[in-house]
Formats: sequence, C-alpha cells, structure tokens
Amino acid sequence: MPLLLLLGLVPVVLRPLPSTPWLWLLLVVAACGADALLAAPPRALEVVRGPVPGVRLGTPGRSELVVHNTTRRRLRGLVRDAWVPSAGAHDNRHPVRVAPGDRPLLRTPLLPRRRGDLRAVGVTVRSLGPLGLAGRQRTLLVPGTLRSLPPFASRRHLPSRLARLRELDGRAAVRVRGQGTEFDSLREYVRGDDVRAIDWRASSRSRHVVVRTWQPERHRRVVLVLDTSRTSAGRVGDVPRLDPAMDAALLLGALATRAGDRVDLVAGDRRVRTRLRTHGAPDLVARLQDALADLEPVLAEADWPGLVGAVAALGRQRALVVLLTPVEPTAVEAGLLPALPALTRHHRVVVASVRDPALEELVAGRGTLEEVYDAAAAARASARRERTIALLRALGVDVVDAEPDRLAPALADHYLSLKARGLL
Repeated sequence: MPLLLLLGLVPVVLRPLPSTPWLWLLLVVAACGADALLAAPPRALEVVRGPVPGVRLGTPGRSELVVHNTTRRRLRGLVRDAWVPSAGAHDNRHPVRVAPGDRPLLRTPLLPRRRGDLRAVGVTVRSLGPLGLAGRQRTLLVPGTLRSLPPFASRRHLPSRLARLRELDGRAAVRVRGQGTEFDSLREYVRGDDVRAIDWRASSRSRHVVVRTWQPERHRRVVLVLDTSRTSAGRVGDVPRLDPAMDAALLLGALATRAGDRVDLVAGDRRVRTRLRTHGAPDLVARLQDALADLEPVLAEADWPGLVGAVAALGRQRALVVLLTPVEPTAVEAGLLPALPALTRHHRVVVASVRDPALEELVAGRGTLEEVYDAAAAARASARRERTIALLRALGVDVVDAEPDRLAPALADHYLSLKARGLL
C-alpha cells in the first residue's frame, strides 16, 4: 500500500490539480477495501492443534496445527503459532496458500527453556486479498500445552551403575548370609566356602556337600524427600540447588527400580507439594519426571515435622529415606535436627546435599586484602558446615555432600554400597 500511494506521484505530475491527490487516495482506499473483502475470512477457518508430546528441558519438541479452509475462497496469507517465550517457539510464522477444503499441516519447532507446563497463546491468521494490498487478521484461541520435564542429565551414569548392580547380585562375596540378604539357591560346596553356609539336610540327600547361597534382599522401600524451601533456591553456578537434587532423585529412582526396590516421593516446603506412590510401576522415571516438572523453590522455611509425617503416612515398613536438602547450618539446626529422631528410629536416613564449589575457591584466594577477608569468611562458613555434617552423622544419618554435577552419581554409589553391605 505505501508503494501504491507513492505511485500517485505520476498522476500528480501528469495532472497537477489540487483534486488529483485526493482522487488517487480515494482510488487506493477503494482498491484496498475491495481486496480485503475478497480475502478469505479468518474466523471461518477451523484450526485444530494436535497433541503436544512432553519433552525434557532443552530437548526439541514441536507443535502441529491443521488449518481447514471451510470457505469457498483460497486462503493466502500468514499463520503465526504464538507460545509463551519460555517455550522457545521459533520459525512459527507459516506462509500459507490453502485451497477451499484443504487441510495443510503446519509444524512449529519448540525448545523449552524452563520446566513445567508451557502454554500456547493463540494462533493469529492474516488473510490477504487477491491483489495483496490489504487483508483481514484474527487471533484464534487454540489451546495447547507443552509439558517440559526435568532434563535428567545424570542418566549417562545409569549404565555403569546398573553394571555394578548386576555384579553385586552375582559376585561371590555377597553370597553369604547377613543382614539384608535372602535365600537364593543351593549349589555344591567348593573350597573356600563358609562352612556355616552348609545345608546339612540337603547334603544328606545328595552325594555331595551342598551350601546355601544368598543375595541382597529385594522389594525394599526407598523414599525420596525433596526439599523445595528457600534453601533450595540458592544458586550454585547457573542453576538453583533444586535442579541437581531433582537429577539425583531421578538417577536413584531409576537405579532402585532396576534393583527391585519400591520408590516413593515426597516433595514440599511449608506444605507437601507432591506425593507419589509408585507401587513398583515400570514407568517410574517417567512418573517421577512428570511429578517433578512443576516444582519450583518457595521462599519459605521447610516444615520438617510435616514432611516427616508425610513419610510416615506412606507406611511403617523400614525404608531408606533420602532427604535431598542443602546442608545449611541454620536451617538444619533449627528445622531438620528436631525432626530427625522420628525418622532414624524406624528408617535408614541419608541426607544428600549440594556443595558449592565457590567456597573452596574463596578459601584458596590470598592475593589481595579483599580476597583474604573473603577467604576467612568462606573458611568459617565451611567449618560450620562441616560441624553440622558431623552432628548429622553422630545422629546416625549418612551424609552425601557433593558438587552439583557429582551429587547424582555419588548418591547412587552410596545406595549401592548400602545394598552391598545389606544395610537397607
């Protein structure tokens, strides 16, 4: 249209009268109005969005639209599939030419930048007339939700831990009786076997001496307790502490399920945000990811008595209770320590905490006066943190304290160690 108005300079030069510009403007307005009337009406279109499958955070996804032209006019224009910015929609403006009755499929790539449910804003259809001078535009409400799941970056550690689990189930050192073991099978005695494992009744019916073999007990309970209070909002590097804690929970949940154990989840702060009972579900990782997707840190203190009560409500059977919470001395001493006896009385308790590597870097700095003061403050904070860890261990709690990228494999290794020693 601007070019058409600019073209009006030609009649003005050929007919230099005051009425010429107005006549040309009237002609342009009439042409644009007629072109807009001849455009296909956007409100008559039927736009249907297909199911949007959930993806892990940072993994590409896509949304599909089917545009049905129910009019008798050809639709020529642009279709924009709009999403919230965190959905990462790109290449979402689709030029279209749709004949009457056609149903083209439009795909919009998505790349989520945060967890949770990311929603579509609307589908804007701009229909141009035959001359391309003007058109009509309308935004249609076409609901759509992309479920962005935790990334589960530690899944690369799962094959090596599963190999160790298979080795644990089959190695000879475990084939002796002890706490946390159950009967496996009978076999012929070989030199080096523990004579206490000889089954004399079975040996009397056989031509050879027979011994019993044992294996780590299965069908144990593992309860994951995820702290979403203010301490989990503290950032370590580029991510809040909650993210590596989720990653560790996913790896341990996947490993424990493969080991034949049952995994439950409780997440909360001043109230319980999520409670998940799996009952040995085969799709545990998918269910855990779905349950963790919406969780965000809450700027409030954790109600540990309430979280302990939620664990007790899952059942009285002895369990491995893993508390995924930062070891912050003030928060632990004021909130967690008074609630621990109710857990340690019936369960094996492990505290998994994200350690900030920046503290060690500050302690090592001695170059300037400011660095010396920073090093002194960091050393004091580290010493107080170590005293809190020692206090937890004195109460019978195992503490796994590791940097963000090492917490998940370290917690998995500790689980395997407990299982090897029959302490579950």
